[in-house]
Amino acid sequence: MDYQQKLAEKLTILNERGSGVLIRMNHIKKTCADPKQRPSILTDKGMESAVKYINKKFPNIDFRGNIQNLTGIQRQKSEVLSATSSYYDSFLDVIEFRDHVYELLNTIDACQCFFDIAINFDFTKNYLDLIITYTSVIITLSRIDDKKALVGMFNCAHEMTNGCSDSSYPRLGQMFVEYEHPWKKLTEEFGPHTRSVTSALLSLKMVYPRRNLPAEQWRGAQLLSLLSAPAAMLDPACCDTMSCEYLSMEVMERWIIIGFMLCHSSLNSNQASLELWKMALRSSLYLTLTRDEMLNIHKVTEDLFDGFKGYSKRVADIKECREHVIVNCGAMHRERRQFLRGALKELFNVLEDEPGLLGPKALFVIMALSFSRDEVLWLVRHSENMPKIKTPEDYVDNQMAELLFYMQKLRGLMRKYNHVLQRYHVQYLAQFDALVLNDTIQNMYVCPEEESVLMSSFVSTLSGLSIKQVENKEEFDFRALRLDWLRLQAYTSVNKAPLPLKDYPDLAKVMNLIQFHTRMVDSVEEVLQETSDTVHILVSLFSSRLFFYPRVFEKMFNQSQDEMTMKRYLMSFPSVCSHFSQCGHPLCPEEIEVMEKRSLRLCVTFLEQIAKQTSNIVLEICAEQCNLNEQLLPKHCAENISAARHRKQKKPVPKKGEVQKEKPGAESLRKDRTVATNVDKMHLTLTELCSSYSLCNDLIVFDHIVVPTEFLLSHLETRLSEIIVRMANYNQTTQEIARPSDLLAGIRVYTATLHSLSSYINVDVTRLVKNVLLQQTQPLDSRGGATITNIYTNWFLECLLRQASNSLIVHCPTMHCFINQTIDSEPSFRAEEFSDISELRALAELIGPYGLKFLSENLMWHITSQVSELKKLVIENMDILVQMRSHFDKPEEMANLKKRLTGGENVLKRMTIIGVILSFKSMAQDCLKDILQKHCPYLMGPIKCLRDFISPEADIKVTLSVFELASAAGLTCDIDPALVTAIRSMQTDNISVDEEYKLTCLLLVYIAVSLPALALDNNSSYSREHGGHNNNIHCLAKAINQLAAAMFTVQNKNIEQHLKDFLLTASSTLLQLGQNVERVEVKNRESIYLLLHMIVEESPFLSQDMLESCFPYVLLRNAYREVYRSFIVTLG
Repeated sequence: MDYQQKLAEKLTILNERGSGVLIRMNHIKKTCADPKQRPSILTDKGMESAVKYINKKFPNIDFRGNIQNLTGIQRQKSEVLSATSSYYDSFLDVIEFRDHVYELLNTIDACQCFFDIAINFDFTKNYLDLIITYTSVIITLSRIDDKKALVGMFNCAHEMTNGCSDSSYPRLGQMFVEYEHPWKKLTEEFGPHTRSVTSALLSLKMVYPRRNLPAEQWRGAQLLSLLSAPAAMLDPACCDTMSCEYLSMEVMERWIIIGFMLCHSSLNSNQASLELWKMALRSSLYLTLTRDEMLNIHKVTEDLFDGFKGYSKRVADIKECREHVIVNCGAMHRERRQFLRGALKELFNVLEDEPGLLGPKALFVIMALSFSRDEVLWLVRHSENMPKIKTPEDYVDNQMAELLFYMQKLRGLMRKYNHVLQRYHVQYLAQFDALVLNDTIQNMYVCPEEESVLMSSFVSTLSGLSIKQVENKEEFDFRALRLDWLRLQAYTSVNKAPLPLKDYPDLAKVMNLIQFHTRMVDSVEEVLQETSDTVHILVSLFSSRLFFYPRVFEKMFNQSQDEMTMKRYLMSFPSVCSHFSQCGHPLCPEEIEVMEKRSLRLCVTFLEQIAKQTSNIVLEICAEQCNLNEQLLPKHCAENISAARHRKQKKPVPKKGEVQKEKPGAESLRKDRTVATNVDKMHLTLTELCSSYSLCNDLIVFDHIVVPTEFLLSHLETRLSEIIVRMANYNQTTQEIARPSDLLAGIRVYTATLHSLSSYINVDVTRLVKNVLLQQTQPLDSRGGATITNIYTNWFLECLLRQASNSLIVHCPTMHCFINQTIDSEPSFRAEEFSDISELRALAELIGPYGLKFLSENLMWHITSQVSELKKLVIENMDILVQMRSHFDKPEEMANLKKRLTGGENVLKRMTIIGVILSFKSMAQDCLKDILQKHCPYLMGPIKCLRDFISPEADIKVTLSVFELASAAGLTCDIDPALVTAIRSMQTDNISVDEEYKLTCLLLVYIAVSLPALALDNNSSYSREHGGHNNNIHCLAKAINQLAAAMFTVQNKNIEQHLKDFLLTASSTLLQLGQNVERVEVKNRESIYLLLHMIVEESPFLSQDMLESCFPYVLLRNAYREVYRSFIVTLG
């Protein structure tokens, strides 16, 4: 008969079902309490009167007499049905669960089962778990404020739709009414079960006190230490109550406190029950029902017992126990955590060095994880609800990271060396446990058939194990054996059982030992979840007030990150988030999606903070190194040179209070190595932070793979981009900016220092630097912020080239730079310090081909704006220019036409601006070529060959494509592809190609006939020192050649022929200067003649022979002699 009761199977199934129903009730409570997730039918204003009426009249709701109160439901009855059906079904699950629990508890009482946690551990544990789960379901249900409204609305909609109430509604309504005061009703229900519950709880009187010891006794017994008895290090760790050794303290306290609340009569009749109950009350203030549902045990118990006669002593006991908890427990648990930190660290270090010890000492690891879990859970429960005490620091632990870290490390060891555990315990089961079990069975006097079959199967299963199964990586599954042992416990624990288990304690000890060993073979992960499942630490904190982040856990993290010694353990916090996926339940799938989002956000928050700390300290070290390197720059050596020159002179006495400047390197001279400098402290902090990344390479949070180092690289990338821009020191108001070479030196220091990060942590610093510097070659970075390409482009255009266009700055071909003109006021910057070869090479190194392309595009925009104005001037003087073009060889007519020509100076001014821009572009291109030749010579060679290979007769599209490639590499081309693109973009449908061609030809005529006017400008004199003219008109040579080449390329005309025509016109007009001997125009005549020679030298399409055919060489020779003679005289 006892075999047919299926007690073991029912306990197993109901516990699993009860957990799901409990989580479901908790989810409904949280959903209804959260304004953002609350069902819409409860927040709809049209439903307010219906909700109030249902809550007032529940469960006896008059659906016909008060229809005016239920009109909202009448209108939306189908929506109400669909919205409330899942809640209604969930409440029906509670009724179904309650019915099955009642039935099973009554059956167990009828069978007069025997319970002893040390003997029939699984049977007793499942029985007590069922009682607590059932109680938690009822208490959580009673805390759902909207349950009546949801059920009443469903039933109203059901009756309006189907014409009758739901068949389950009366029972559901009656249950809600009965459990208005849940504890009173529960105590009434459990009155008949007092004997069974009390016997089960009293079996804890040996286990619970032994587990609930202060840290001093743990330390005295050298608990969890493998080094305390070296001779016994290889002995297997085992005892008579294996499973009890890692049973959760909170679970036992929940059993004891809730169990004696339900069966309180035994407290007055049994002294052992009273002592056990008081011991549990002295251990905690709060217990967890589920998730974040807490139970204030002293308050709830006191409120319950106040309503019973003869319980005044128990109420006094409760108050005394509460005072004891407040005074003593905080410090006791603090000391326990302190002990466990050292014990886990020692245990991990020994087992990491000798993983073979995991076999015999697996119980030590499981116990260590279990004890640590208990302490973490206790702190989490109480720090959120901390009582008012004089020592609040007892409820704050800024070293929690270390405890979590070693819990994670020990879990990792168990997973990593799972094959060691399997190999050891398979041999143990086959060669020891099977033999002991067989001997125990043989010594039994009575062995009924059913029990005999089960025990024989145990022996045969264990005897058939071999080491080869481990070597062949076969899957082990002992769940059937463990379920059979639970069945056997149930069979042998009923009253008048043929084989009473209490008479055969040796059998129980052997089977409990075998159960532990089998779990070490096939379900290590499950054991780890039971003993160190920090999921419940966080799941218990997911409350409606903290929609995304558990406050306590975040507070622990913040406290730990402020401690220097805890920084290396910080990664344990995001690592905990990877366990969240294990806390869902099939009965509440809605919760999983919410948990996934919260878990991921919490994990990301922790990783972001760790990465932020690490990146901050890395970049602080970089900044310090940059400061030291900056002291070694050449610009700081003037003082040392001056001191060296006057070293023989007597040193002046330092002024009072004046501090002598330290030489670079003085910071490395130490008198005492124990004195830590700021850099030492930063390196120590960096070492601690980087050590935390060693915990794991990646984290799996639900379906997301999270890589911690990527967060660090992301932070470094963002910060480094900001720092590089900040190092440019660009001030838009004052137009101040750092020299490119200084910025490049700073970036090189940062890069070199960042590469040292690789010695701390496995990160790809090269990829990081490449990403950052590549972004700096674009106008905007990945976040939309300005880059150094943008900054330097704006500065060169708005500051240097703008002043050059006004001749305040002069292009100096001799020194390949721009220089300031000598003026009365002090210049805001020295142009040569920003535009010489070294600076432009540094610029090319910084912004690369992409950045120079952006710079070039901006330069082209300024050129096209000047070309547009030039075209307007040509159109204004078109008739005159047409005549001048056809009569350029007739001096008298040209002189008359020239008098009618307007805007000649304006044309030359705009062409000079274009020339200055193109000269700057050419200088930048040359420096880019030098840089690329240095970095990738094997790439530059083929590009040069390709450029030289292109013949003038080739297709212009092919030619421009090759020139674009060559120009991007910094090579000079006969035709500037960027300028061609810019000119082509100016074409509109309003002007035909022929008209554009005519304007271009007339523009060249305009320029040619205006050249003599340059002689009137005093600044048009040629400077041998600079290799150009003081008003930048020597840049006209580049402007005329490149602009003409680009414009005629766009119009598909012969460039060489038109430049010859320009040369004839310009020669003719300049030769007329020689006839005006006494006029002012001859003042700078020789300097203007040189301009003609420069145009030919600059042009790839003109030659000296062409020039000599239209302009006597003797005039050029005399011009050079004249300008150089003036230079010599000046020097003399």
